[in-house]
Amino acid sequence: MAAVSGAHGVTGEVRLKLFGEGVESLRRFRAFNDSSLTLTKLRDDGKGGAIARFAEVTDRTAAEKLRGTALTVPRGALPPLGAGEYYHADLIGLPAVSDTGEPLGTCVAVDNFGAGDVLEIQRPAGEDGKPGKRFMVPMRDNAVPEWSAERLVITAAFAAED
Repeated sequence: MAAVSGAHGVTGEVRLKLFGEGVESLRRFRAFNDSSLTLTKLRDDGKGGAIARFAEVTDRTAAEKLRGTALTVPRGALPPLGAGEYYHADLIGLPAVSDTGEPLGTCVAVDNFGAGDVLEIQRPAGEDGKPGKRFMVPMRDNAVPEWSAERLVITAAFAAED
């Protein structure tokens, strides 16, 4: 849903980096992280993030301790997905194969730098045991023509080795 990026002010508010559809997607929830954080106030920061207050966080020191904390809710609390929609968490960890059947690796991250989601794929470890290289693929129909709960299919041209 979001991650705490730092403290805001001295009274315990925190800055949030949003992963969903903006502030409104967070407003439908009151409890996060197995009810250890109770949202009491939320507002848009005007920069693509949000400012939040949690009942359990009463000063800047406590707010700073939350830096890097991901805000989560139970899967069952999330709205159902429409056709062609996905949750980032569902893609991370999926094996990736090319449209020609070649194993490519595993999806290790889903990023969004402003122009849409981008999948980060980690190639398998080499014979020397070193981790494989990573490559990025835009989550668009021409690059990822299909995905399911079992795998991602990536157009071979987007998975070419350097």
